[in-house]
Amino acid sequence: MDAAVTRLTYQEIFDLLKQFITDVIGEEFVEEMDIEPQSSFTKDLEMDSIEIVSFSEKIKAHFGKEIDFTGWLSGMDLDQLINLNLDQIIRYIEECQS
Repeated sequence: MDAAVTRLTYQEIFDLLKQFITDVIGEEFVEEMDIEPQSSFTKDLEMDSIEIVSFSEKIKAHFGKEIDFTGWLSGMDLDQLINLNLDQIIRYIEECQS
């Protein structure tokens, strides 16, 4: 899919990110969770730093140069990173697609 041509909706981005999370932490863990847009990576999803990096790589591989996810994350302080949730990432991706 060429993300530059096809603009994804909020729900499509959420579903895509949820699939990335499933790929990273495993379906058996995701089945036990209620993943929502407000789910935080460290508190709700209990993802460790390696899993978050793997998730980040999936975003990078899917969207390519359209989304500078690593650059966006590097502008955050530690508290922002710890409290990062799916909604924030979805909104960032939407903004990049505009």
